[in-house]
Amino acid sequence: MRWASWLIFLFCLLISPARAASPEEDYLALRDKALSRIKAMEKAKASEQKLSAEHDKLRADLEKRLRVVLGDVSVTGFPGPGKINLESLSDRDVGYGMLDALTYTGSAEGAPLLVVTTRSLLNKWLAGRSREKVAESNVSADLATALGQDNFFTFAIGEDAAFTRNANLDLTAPAGVELIRGTLGGWGQDIGPNPDLMLIVTLMKGDKVYIASERPKTTIGKIAACETIWTQAIEKADKLRADYDGAKSKDQDAFDADSKAQAQGDKDFHTCWIERAAKQPFYPALLKEAQDFANRIAGK
Repeated sequence: MRWASWLIFLFCLLISPARAASPEEDYLALRDKALSRIKAMEKAKASEQKLSAEHDKLRADLEKRLRVVLGDVSVTGFPGPGKINLESLSDRDVGYGMLDALTYTGSAEGAPLLVVTTRSLLNKWLAGRSREKVAESNVSADLATALGQDNFFTFAIGEDAAFTRNANLDLTAPAGVELIRGTLGGWGQDIGPNPDLMLIVTLMKGDKVYIASERPKTTIGKIAACETIWTQAIEKADKLRADYDGAKSKDQDAFDADSKAQAQGDKDFHTCWIERAAKQPFYPALLKEAQDFANRIAGK
């Protein structure tokens, strides 16, 4: 009887239908296959024309799968079916390894941007980024922690520019929103003060995560103490460069000294901003603008 029971159990396993892959699993499998396909073509030295054509085709297929994963996305001011956020499938290019998400934006230059993904896709992306061995590329696997790291915005949606924050904004979560963060900062190729600051709100609602950015309408003034820090850093870097140029013997450490002085000045400048922004005259209006923006993204 025992053997008969085991045979019946095994027979049931054999005839039971296999679990169908979820839309997310389908997308991830297709994405990994696409990455391997591009890498193989590059290794085989395929022509740029063939690579470009295959790359565009694969990204279009992934975009369709992402729309199935995300389902309906309807946020006032962000029209269209959404475009894939993953800029490149080649690890040789800028935009490789970006967040698996769809982006929504208007047609005008500088229009607000909305990036939408799922909790699961975001958690998988964070897990991968947390394993990066190079500190400059590493992002925490914990979302709440990651949102406090500039690297998150650089690698998730930043394409070819590094993100640096100027302030954290104390937002109130609208009803139905589980997590919310507000940030003032900007992407740029240079260090120091960034004239092109953006308001960024990130919120988790249901199974979706929304990252939205727009240029603030509030006039954001300078913070004198922070400007002094940056000015002094530049003066120190200029002196170090002059000392190096005038030295009879030169070494790499002396050559790099001015760059290190500027990098430290940039860090100190932004730390100053983060510490002092909430006490500035422009902060209440900026905070209200960010809260209104978050409420709109949340559908309130």
